[in-house]
Amino acid sequence: MRQYLDYLQDILDHGTRHEDRTGTGTIRVFGRQLRFDLTEGFPLLTTKRVWMRGVTEELLWFLRGETNIQSLVQAGVSIWTDWPLQRYRDETGDEISQEAFEERIATDDAFAERWGDLGPVYGTQWRDFEGPEGRVDQIERLVRGLRETPHSRRHVVSAWHPAQIEDAALPPCHYAFQCFVEGEPGDGRLSLMWQQRSVDSFLFLN
Repeated sequence: MRQYLDYLQDILDHGTRHEDRTGTGTIRVFGRQLRFDLTEGFPLLTTKRVWMRGVTEELLWFLRGETNIQSLVQAGVSIWTDWPLQRYRDETGDEISQEAFEERIATDDAFAERWGDLGPVYGTQWRDFEGPEGRVDQIERLVRGLRETPHSRRHVVSAWHPAQIEDAALPPCHYAFQCFVEGEPGDGRLSLMWQQRSVDSFLFLN
């Protein structure tokens, strides 16, 4: 994790302080890159808390094309609850607790349909992107492209849809990724470049 620690030091040494929408404040840098060789293992950070089950459930939720928090809540994952909860409170005036809200989301399908949706977030953009010629399943297209034309330079998935940003509960942080294949089919090397406009970086001290 030396690379991650060096990245954090770079933020402290070269970052500038700014206010942000959360009121917390940030120290910011722009355009940094971390590179990991996955043949050496999965780069799970040990300097911060990483809840792998939550990470896995969220990724599967994206891949299923879902945008409603019901299945996440039913799996015990609350990382997307803040936005629909705040919308419910603002629109109804009911200062319901998060626990009570999630209980209703998990057990009441009609309530979940009305209050649990986040708008066109990752699930929509990955699996049902609205283009000028119809809907595009970007994950299906990516997998098909990797199989049929592995050396193409067009293996890109984008979650950034300018026309729908305002309709989503939160604009995408990781807004695009690109796959790149070296070597011949069956004996190639798959690389991934992941791009984020915003990422929280911190060090957990035990």
